[in-house]
Amino acid sequence: MMKKIAIVLSVFFILFASCISTENHRDYSKLRKNNLLNIKGTYASPPRLENGRVDVRKLVYELKDLNANTYNWLIWSGDKDWDDLQLFLPLAKKNKIDVWVTVVPFSEAKPRTKWSSEPFGTDYVKWAQEIATLSLQYSNIKALSIDDFVAWNLQFYTPEYTAEFVNAMRKINPHLAFVPCIYYNSTKITDYSKDYLPYFDGVLFPYKAESSGKETLNRYDLLVNEIDSLRRMFKDLPLIIDIYSSAHSKAGSSTPSYVSEMIKLSRQYGNGVCIYTHPDPVKGKEKYDVVKEEFSK
Repeated sequence: MMKKIAIVLSVFFILFASCISTENHRDYSKLRKNNLLNIKGTYASPPRLENGRVDVRKLVYELKDLNANTYNWLIWSGDKDWDDLQLFLPLAKKNKIDVWVTVVPFSEAKPRTKWSSEPFGTDYVKWAQEIATLSLQYSNIKALSIDDFVAWNLQFYTPEYTAEFVNAMRKINPHLAFVPCIYYNSTKITDYSKDYLPYFDGVLFPYKAESSGKETLNRYDLLVNEIDSLRRMFKDLPLIIDIYSSAHSKAGSSTPSYVSEMIKLSRQYGNGVCIYTHPDPVKGKEKYDVVKEEFSK
């Protein structure tokens, strides 16, 4: 009898622990998604000092002036970007600015290009662990992002490898989101819903009107339809619209009026806005002023 009771109790405790684990997983997932809502951010191209280091104080000043609540820190072209991030984080936190950290994919790393994300290169498990560890010190780090998480890079970012680095990150800090950068055309080649969704907390969507058959930065009329298409694949994941303020090699240049309309539509139909790249208040004054005005609303 005692043996049977012990077995029953063991099964009960296993089921109870499983239920708690499932509830914790749901709570963490909800929290990560909530941290990605209502974003008003800029991305990359921070102001730099004469020695090439990021002018972190000026960057914070400009973000506050723009009414931004988030900055997407790209680690790529500066060999001290990782060090400068750690100088920026306490200032950003003091000024209530959330931070994403973006590293470049295999296609944009050495030896294929001039730069890599340093100091951990293409070791994305190490990046996930280090960024998660840093986020325990600076709670304003909300997300890790990888640029161009698309067709030509997915031979490296298999579902198994994606699971490895995302789980390594969540083990250290389950509050930290993973938000890959995915283009519209890539969703027509890869069905991310099959194997990747458990590891995504949101999607950064760079809009170039690709459904028109030609990449362009002068058509915002296709944005809503493309958002609807992505929502069917990515379900309830937050979609943050990556708006090109700077020129694109294939899609051309955008105008201040285009950026203005894109911000309005993105905030209405998406879950947040990220301006690529961070506008210069002098060289790009018109777009800077547009972003400032729209972010003030």
